Amino acid sequence: MKEYHLVATVLGIGLALTILTLIRRDHIHLRQGLFWTAVAIASLVFGIWPGLIDFLGHAVGVAYSPALLFLAAIVVLVLRALFTDIALTQLRRDVRRLNQRIALSESRDESSRDASM
Repeated sequence: MKEYHLVATVLGIGLALTILTLIRRDHIHLRQGLFWTAVAIASLVFGIWPGLIDFLGHAVGVAYSPALLFLAAIVVLVLRALFTDIALTQLRRDVRRLNQRIALSESRDESSRDASM
């Protein structure tokens, strides 16, 4: 095993262990942790079998195989950012609705207090 293969393998194992630790300590929600665990597994697989990148590049018809890896990483991260924006938008909508409900509830409480006086 060449030195850079060993480095990629160790980084993949380290990333996977770090992610699993963060999930176990409840610093990362399980759904996000599964995504990052898949990333760590992919980096581990490509670290152990670097020829797999060359094989996939040749099968797809890409002349420079690492470019395929970078393209796939960019697409995955853009999709991840899109899904994160969707989730953030839903959370903001839910918070806005909850604030409106709280305001209505407080308004009703004040109205009932004023009516009872």
